[in-house]
Amino acid sequence: MFTVYALAALALVLAGLFARTFKVVKEYERGVKFTLGQFKAVMQPGLRTVIPFLQSWERVDMRVKAVDVPRQESITRDNVTVEIDAVIYYRVRNAKKAILEVEEYMYAVQQLAQTTMRNIVGEVDLDALLAERERISRQIREIIDEATDPWGIAVQSVELKDIILAENMKRVIARQAEAERERRAVTIQAEGELEAAQNMADAANILNDEEGALHLRTLQTLNSLSSDDSNTVIFAVPTEALRALERIGDEPPSASA
Repeated sequence: MFTVYALAALALVLAGLFARTFKVVKEYERGVKFTLGQFKAVMQPGLRTVIPFLQSWERVDMRVKAVDVPRQESITRDNVTVEIDAVIYYRVRNAKKAILEVEEYMYAVQQLAQTTMRNIVGEVDLDALLAERERISRQIREIIDEATDPWGIAVQSVELKDIILAENMKRVIARQAEAERERRAVTIQAEGELEAAQNMADAANILNDEEGALHLRTLQTLNSLSSDDSNTVIFAVPTEALRALERIGDEPPSASA
């Protein structure tokens, strides 16, 4: 009986040593190995060995990670308070640096993103923040990527998900947009009236300069009125006849008179 228990205990010990000695590193992972606390090597994917009690290791995921930056209040350059949340996509490109150069690199990236986002938002106006989200996101990404480069981390993109304004600021922006639409409508109407007036002036000059043009236009108007069912009767006197009457009135009276 004692022998059976001894063999069972020995088997458990051997199994524990086997589990602690042989490690499986997956394809998307790297293992950072230490010997007596000193960096030894970066373990590649596959079956690897770690000597128990003498060596230790840490698993590093090399896939792209999405870090959600919690919603936070920021103040723009024109003193408007906004709430912004974002998401950052990054990956570890150097497993050794990610373990040796920074403690809990995931938490460090998140905190750095929050600080950088507040700083960048404070440097732009509200209009620029709403209209140039891509440019601002790219600027945030460049700053974070440069700061995390010594940690062996590459930031791929930063996306501003939501920009939330206070209700009073929403109403102000709505009124401003409505006023802008009214201004454009008035401008377009004025431009149309100016163009119409210019066309009418050009037409009047042409009718005045060309002989018989005004009389022809009068006849066209009468032709269009003849198709109307109304009882209105219009008598049109040609301009040439009026001018002839003016010349007669300007002639001096004859001697016989």
